Amino acid sequence: MANEFELGQLVATPAAFRLLSESSVDSLGLIRRHLALDAGVLSSSDQEANRRAVGDGGRILSAFDVGGQRVWIITEAVGDDGRRQSMCILLPDEY
Repeated sequence: MANEFELGQLVATPAAFRLLSESSVDSLGLIRRHLALDAGVLSSSDQEANRRAVGDGGRILSAFDVGGQRVWIITEAVGDDGRRQSMCILLPDEY
């Protein structure tokens, strides 16, 4: 199974954007890791769920520790139109 999937529209919450900026973290690097299904600090079962989601259109989640906080990257599930609408970078308490 290929590890390729659409991101959809890229968005980030102000708090996540601020944290990445203040921590001098390469946000594009995190997005590349997400695209490669490097789920960061997620459990092996969550990583397996991501691999299945590429094939079945489910939600894909990555989590990375940045500046003492956790950052999530979520690519939404495939919608009725067969496409992923968005990928969001956010803090867990913003979900």
